Amino acid sequence: MRLVLIGDGESPHLLKWARALAAAPGLDLWAASSRGFLPEFEAIVPAAKRLSLNTDPAHGGGNIALLKQLPKLGAWLAQVNADWLHAHYLTSHGTLAWMAKRVWHLRARIVGSAWGSDILVTPDVSWAYRWLTRNVLRACDLCTSDSQHMTARMRALDAHEVMTFPFGLEAMPKLGARKAPWSFFANRGLEPIYRPERVIRAFAAVAAQQPEASLVVANDGSLRAALEAQVAGLGLADKVSFVGRLDAKAQASQYARARWYLSLPESDSVAVSVLEAMAHACVPILSDLPANHELLDAEKSAQPRGLILDEANLPGLYGQLLALAPQAEAAGLANRDWVNRHGLFAPAVQRFLARLRAFN
Repeated sequence: MRLVLIGDGESPHLLKWARALAAAPGLDLWAASSRGFLPEFEAIVPAAKRLSLNTDPAHGGGNIALLKQLPKLGAWLAQVNADWLHAHYLTSHGTLAWMAKRVWHLRARIVGSAWGSDILVTPDVSWAYRWLTRNVLRACDLCTSDSQHMTARMRALDAHEVMTFPFGLEAMPKLGARKAPWSFFANRGLEPIYRPERVIRAFAAVAAQQPEASLVVANDGSLRAALEAQVAGLGLADKVSFVGRLDAKAQASQYARARWYLSLPESDSVAVSVLEAMAHACVPILSDLPANHELLDAEKSAQPRGLILDEANLPGLYGQLLALAPQAEAAGLANRDWVNRHGLFAPAVQRFLARLRAFN
């Protein structure tokens, strides 16, 4: 079975899909990237089986330069003659796959993997984006989603068949460092959609009552300078550390030391970073979104595994965490167990490939 990944080859998420697919027997893997490719692709997909379009697409849309590369992509795909085009992020790469199939009359079927904002945000921007998303979904014989909430939105937009599974971990991390009781970690992008300023405000509400509280903020983005100023203005410079983008090893070390994990975006599905934190036995504090309720309400038990933040009552956050603190270690271990049973990527990819083969 010949499959072409179509996505951002400079994204670690597409690299993760490539690693999982390349490990499958009987699969001939190719890849087309709207940008270039991370160096790690060299060992997974040979250069002769890769195409770089070398554009700089934005997830917010308006990617005319990417659409101008359609002739190059279409001609290449016609030569590849694949069984499946696997498009990642539907309103950009999914559009390319749909148009290439129509214009070049490709025999390949299309499978589309939604990444979050392409379904939860973009279709609501305008009628044109909604029309585009609906047509891309209709062109897909199969789609993947990482939450029931996103799956429901895709079906409402006329998706045919949707497989739902977390974009999970490649392996479970080892437990190591002892966690300080009031250590916090946050590593979502420092961009408006992730609302990092609310992470700072939530932490400040705890730090005002708990002198031992500390926060490490990883990642980077356009809001970093404003966030550093916010921290300084709150008098928290000695409690909050901005460490920038971390490699996998350094990030794992931060997860391992943190008791609490903060993720408060305005829109999200099941985030990989939240799964990573849970696998490291962190207790997540999450924004009030359907996918987060799915994650924490799954397999309901008397013991909470995390907290949905009541942003209208930030002064009450410390009291909630104080009540949860005696069970925090057990909650972290329960989160780790949940990820081990439900959040590993390889078994999900095996089921995914079995479904693709059933089409032929």
